Amino acid sequence: MRHTEQRQRLRAIFAGNQCFSPATVYDALSARVAESVGFQIGMLAGSVASNTTLAAPDLILITLTEFADQVRRIMRDSNLSLVVDADHAYGNALNAMRCVQELEHAGVSCMSIEDTVLPRPFGQKVAETYTSIEEGAAKLRAAVSAKQDPSFMIAGRSSSLKSEGLEGALARFKAYEKTGVDAIFVVGLESLEQIKAIHAAVKLPIIVGSAPASIKREDLAPYNVRIMLQGHQPVAAAVKALQECYAHLFKGGAPADLKSKIASNEDMEKLLNADRYKQWQQDYLK
Repeated sequence: MRHTEQRQRLRAIFAGNQCFSPATVYDALSARVAESVGFQIGMLAGSVASNTTLAAPDLILITLTEFADQVRRIMRDSNLSLVVDADHAYGNALNAMRCVQELEHAGVSCMSIEDTVLPRPFGQKVAETYTSIEEGAAKLRAAVSAKQDPSFMIAGRSSSLKSEGLEGALARFKAYEKTGVDAIFVVGLESLEQIKAIHAAVKLPIIVGSAPASIKREDLAPYNVRIMLQGHQPVAAAVKALQECYAHLFKGGAPADLKSKIASNEDMEKLLNADRYKQWQQDYLK
């Protein structure tokens, strides 16, 4: 399956009536593991890319080049439809166009662009500030104009619910819908009533970036929510597993004692497509 097919599959999901949660992935192997358990949609967040590529917090330290390179590694041999959080698209409207070009070429199926002023400027006294609606809309229009594959999707993202309230967020989403984007991305949802109001105001499919634990996917599906993120627990789970494994070995523990906590050789060979490489060795190195 190549990138246009992956994008068309995601478009079909957005056109459907169910809400899905993607697998957080951060490299080629994590994507392969996600596929092996049945996921069809993957998610690479800017925070996850910064954590796993730079071992740094989510402070917009990663560059577009580093982010796109990581996407290419993931998508080199992955069948996932990959959704990525491209933060503020690494700059202004022209940077957003370049961001679209790079991420589309890298194999992304859907990317979001947010209206937060990033990185945090000197002297800013609150956690987040936002571009004007006009600037946010202009950036999204520029991004849409840069697409080459019509099946590639762009989502307009905003977390303004937290600071501007429902009325302010609705004004943004209505404006962003007019830019030609394919979806809106809502961060900071606090109630089902809010998503009902957003659904009534815009016709586009919705991605929900966070929601109270009491709100389930099936609660959101009737209101055109097609993706609901669930956090990035796989990254933290991998860190904990590494810590426990390293600590065991560092303290002199026997490798054999880890057998029940690690993937078997057979599982690893399957995830790494070892049979394919063995065949290639047989075909081309003899």
